[in-house]
Amino acid sequence: MKSLLTTTLILLSLATLLTLGTWQVERLHWKQGLLADIAERRAAEPVSLAEIEQRAAAGDDIEYRRNALSGTFDHTKERHFFATFEGRTGFYVYTPLMLADGRRIFVNRGFVPYEMKEPATRAEGEVAGERTITGYARAKLSGKPSILVPDNDLSKNIFYWKDLDAMAASTGLSDVIPFFVDADASVANPGGWPKGGVTQFDLPNNHLQYAATWYGLAAALLAVVFGMWWRSRKPAPSPAGEVR
Repeated sequence: MKSLLTTTLILLSLATLLTLGTWQVERLHWKQGLLADIAERRAAEPVSLAEIEQRAAAGDDIEYRRNALSGTFDHTKERHFFATFEGRTGFYVYTPLMLADGRRIFVNRGFVPYEMKEPATRAEGEVAGERTITGYARAKLSGKPSILVPDNDLSKNIFYWKDLDAMAASTGLSDVIPFFVDADASVANPGGWPKGGVTQFDLPNNHLQYAATWYGLAAALLAVVFGMWWRSRKPAPSPAGEVR
């Protein structure tokens, strides 16, 4: 009975380790495909905002798709997303851009250091008049990404996660396009702030190491089992003095 239980536990453990390793290999192929897709989108020519909207309405993945759009920024309603960039703590400035048809879209204009949160400290960058920018579409989040992420502090205009609905409601805006645009590095603002081109494209890809770890543990388990089996085959040593 004990031998059967031990064998069952070993087989279950081995199957679990191999399953986890195989799952990580599948994730590796998925991640490699995703990174290749992102690279292709980054290199593509910008499309119109209307095309991005059509894709989004059809349920297509719009993440990181390049687009060009024009409108007028309403700097009085900018929202501040807590972030770090190039080793500095500060904020990404999300500003509603009013389009020709009267709708708005929140544009991540870029990074400002913590001490420059207030627009008065970077007045040069509060550009007026119609602007044409290029950037990357970013999908609206369905909810807070993790329970570890703090709640947004609307009273202080500090967002710890990109809640588009809360951004719109806290500014009193309606008819807001249901996704963001990150301005790319080609958008230079007077005075240097906000600094565009903050989109993060380097997604972690550690699946190969994880797969090697699980398969390595499976191999180690097999080695231990084989060693135990091999030792069990050896005859027990004779008692001292016993003549065979």
